[in-house]
Amino acid sequence: MLRIYCPYCESVRDEDEFHCVGEAHIKRPERPDDLNDQEWGEYLHFRTNPRGEHREIWHHAVGCRQHFNVVRDTETYEIRHVYRIGEEPPHEAVLDE
Repeated sequence: MLRIYCPYCESVRDEDEFHCVGEAHIKRPERPDDLNDQEWGEYLHFRTNPRGEHREIWHHAVGCRQHFNVVRDTETYEIRHVYRIGEEPPHEAVLDE
């Protein structure tokens, strides 16, 4: 079981208190009304699925109910960084785009 640090509660809790919501830092289209069906579908449904470091949004469902960002290794499940929504990832956590 993972032990996850919540940057809002400032405590480490068991994984079963949290839910992974999905990929972090997805930019919303500036003019969504101008997208065709294929473009809108890609925005809504297509996400990266990398091997290695991945930025995700997690929700502390059983605790403070806040969302926050996690940089996690998808091969080892190691959580490398945790940071609040609206903050940039730590410099060493910036992934190649």
